[in-house]
This record gives sequence, structure tokens and C-alpha cells, in this order.
Amino acid sequence: MKLIECVPNFSEGRRQDVIRAIADAIKSTPAVTLLDVESNPDHNRSVISFVGEPGPVKQAALAAAAKAIELIDLNEHKGEHPRMGAVDVVPFVPLSGATMEDCVSLARDFGRELGASYRVPVFLYEEAATVPERRNLADVRAGEFEGLKDRIGKDPSKKPDFGPEMIHPTAGATAVGAREVLIAYNIDLGTSDLGIAKRIAHELRSKDGGLAYVKALGFELKQRRMVQVSMNMTDYHKSQLFKAYELVKLFAERYGVPVVGSEIVGLTPMDALVDSAEFYLRLENFNRDQILEKRLFAPSPLSLTDMSLATFSEEVASKKATPGGGSVSAYMGVLAAGLLSMVSRITLGKKEAPKGADRLEGALKTSEELRARFLKLVVDDAESFNAVMKAFKIPKEQQETRRKAIQEATVKAAEAPLLTLDSSVQTLRLAREVAENGAANALSDVSTSIAAARAAGEGAASNVLINLEMLDDKHYVEKTARRVAELKNEASMLEKQVRETVASRLQNAP
Repeated sequence: MKLIECVPNFSEGRRQDVIRAIADAIKSTPAVTLLDVESNPDHNRSVISFVGEPGPVKQAALAAAAKAIELIDLNEHKGEHPRMGAVDVVPFVPLSGATMEDCVSLARDFGRELGASYRVPVFLYEEAATVPERRNLADVRAGEFEGLKDRIGKDPSKKPDFGPEMIHPTAGATAVGAREVLIAYNIDLGTSDLGIAKRIAHELRSKDGGLAYVKALGFELKQRRMVQVSMNMTDYHKSQLFKAYELVKLFAERYGVPVVGSEIVGLTPMDALVDSAEFYLRLENFNRDQILEKRLFAPSPLSLTDMSLATFSEEVASKKATPGGGSVSAYMGVLAAGLLSMVSRITLGKKEAPKGADRLEGALKTSEELRARFLKLVVDDAESFNAVMKAFKIPKEQQETRRKAIQEATVKAAEAPLLTLDSSVQTLRLAREVAENGAANALSDVSTSIAAARAAGEGAASNVLINLEMLDDKHYVEKTARRVAELKNEASMLEKQVRETVASRLQNAP
């Protein structure tokens, strides 16, 4: 499973009804988990975190953007934090099973669709940036909404990556990017002197010679009558939270100002807090494996059959050789057998089951056995082909060892799809019985099962034959090729019979 976090920032931190509407747009997107909503009235900004697989995450981000564009007018927006858009920034962050490359691709897909659908100019930043000058978000956002009005469409350096070459009249522009986990960390000072916060931020930020991987600004918190050093920690492994806190405290003492408190905006990795705990508690020989939650929630490796449909389809669509046609064929067999189970259960559950429905008890047992076998073949096919590729990596100098390994692996790579083909024929035989005895209102599902089983068989047969071309054992090749031909012929005959049965029953149905 590829998990990606999206942390969009919206230019609204005061109107709770607007913030809720944006969050609800995310929550209503299937297969996405809303993690956190943080709003700051002084910044007049909200940061929302949610997570999911790439496809659902993109849809949730688009839904949230649509709602923000509808409800936020930057001409009426005032706040301490720099901003250029109602949907100000949309970063995608790789979590478990996902790579930065995945997030860059997702950022560009999202940006393209946002620009085209909502006429908002989109600028790509950080790892998704198309030019070096746009890696830094602050450079992209320079001038903010008001300053960009006249520059977009006139200044070549402000030509958006996607969308129109003009600012959206109310929603401004949006920065879309891909980045590693970022910690938004703020430290509040016991003074109302904004100049002190700005001077400390200048001493702290990396671009002015401070801590590496730290961006910092000084803000006024008018409601609390104090100021704040607001930081983005872009690599918490190299510049930890406790270093930032201690440095701000040191500079504040120079100005005779106390540190009142600090806050983390949004979510933070556990390791970032553990670093600070180690420092302040002076823990010796501490190991992160001592953390209970880390043991409890340690991810286990996913098999192909543990993946969601979205993740499996992304694995198939990737440039990796597996899962390929053999695994896909087996998965179509899973669906074919599953449909026969469904029709059997529907029929057996009726108050007045059709004549002969009692025979479906056995059919249901068989279809479930076939479904389990096909699921195993999804994995077996990928693993057998991976073994072939591994054999080909044996140095050519080890000629005989390499040849023998390739031949043995290829035989196994042919056996997995051969079993898929044989199982697809068994599924078609079973479909004939279900077509004869299943409920008439579920016969369309039998037709779909037939199509899936035939596709599974055809795909599997082609995978067997392509592997046979690599084998030296002529007897095995001829015997297996004959078996493939026999099974294909039987599959064709069974398909015709079952389709005729379905058509006849539908024609005679009351």
C-alpha cells in the first residue's frame, strides 16, 4: 500500500463554518483519513492533514480546493502569514510504501487538474519544481496575492506551470509541491515587540547563517499581545526541535525576553519528539525499539493480495515487470469465481429458491476453493517470474550454473499460468451449473463471470506459451503446448454453452 500525506494550507483561520466545510469535503472522500485540522486566527490560516493512497488523496485535495475557492475571497483576507492563494500551498509527502517520485507525479497531476478545472494559476515547488528558482516556497510566494496580480501574465519568471497566465480574481494562485515531512514549530515570546521576533528569526534561519533546514519568520499575535518565532523544520533529523528551542531561548535572553511556550502546528513524527526527550531527559543507551507504540504498529510487508484495488492497479501500471499479465490473469480468475459465489449465495438466500438450487451448495464450496487458488496464483506468478529475472542475473561466466537456473525457473514460471488456465476452465464448468440453477435476476453476473474467466484463461495461456519458447526440453514443451491447446478449446466450448444457457433462461423468464 502506498500511503501519501497531503497537508494543504488554506487562507482562512477565523471563520469556523468555512474551515469545517473544507474539512468535510476531505472527510467525504472515500478511502481518505482526515488526521488533523489546525487553525490560527492571527495568521488567518488553517493547516489540514489527511492521508490515503495516491488516487483518493488527489480527489480529496481537489474537493477541498473547490470548497476553498468557493468560500474564500483573498480581497477580504488579512492575516500575519504570507499568502498568495485561497488554497495557498498543497504539499504531498511520501509515507509508507510511497516514494518522492510518486509524490512528484501526484503533485503534477493535481496541479494540472486544479489549473484546468478552476482557472487558478499553479506553481510547482520543492521536489516537484520544474526550475531551480521555484524550489523555495518563499521565492514562489514573493509579492503575495496583491503583488502577483500584475506580474502573472507579464513577468516571464511568474509564468505558471499550469492554469491561466492571470491571477484568479478571488482565489489567487496556488503552490503545489512534493516534499519530505515538515514540522511547523512556533515559539512564543513574552513581549509585544515584533522587531525582537524578527531579529531572532533572522539569526535562526538557515539562509541567513542559522540552523540548517530551518525557515523562520517573526509574527505578531495581536489577540495574545505577544510575538512569535514561526519555523518550518524541513529536516528534523539534522536540525532537531530542541536545537531550535534552545537557540531561540538563548537569543531571547539576550533581549531580556522570556520564552512563554511553544507549539507544533499539525502533526509531527514520533522520532522528532523522541530526539527532544533524549536530550532533555539525558537518556543513556536509549533505543527507539523501546517505544511501545513503535512495536505495536510496526508495518508488516504487504503481499499482492493484501493490497487495495487502487494500490494493486498502481503496481500493475508501474514500470516494474511484476505483477504482470500472469498475475492480472489470475486476479481476473479471482473475480470470476467470486461472482459465481455471489450468485450462489443470492439464490440460496431466497425464500423461494429455484428448482435445483440445492445443487448450488456444492457449487458455492467449489467456487470459494477456486477463488482461494486464484488468489495464491496472483502471488505465485509474480514470484516465479522474479525467480527467472534473478537467474538471468547470474554472471555469464558461470555458464552452466546460469543456464540450469534459468531453465528451472522458467519451468516454474510456466506452471503458474498453466494452473491459472486450468482453473479458469474449471470456473467455466462451474459457471454452467450456476447458470442452470442460479436466480434469473443474477444471470448477468454469470455472464460477467464467464467473460472474466475467459480473459483469465487467454492471458494465462499466452504467458505459458511465451515461457515455453525459452525451454530446451522439447518433450516438456510439446506436452505442455498440447495441454494449453486442449484447455483453450474446452474453454471456448464451455463459454458458448453457458452463454446459450443464460440467453435461454432470460428469454423464458417470467
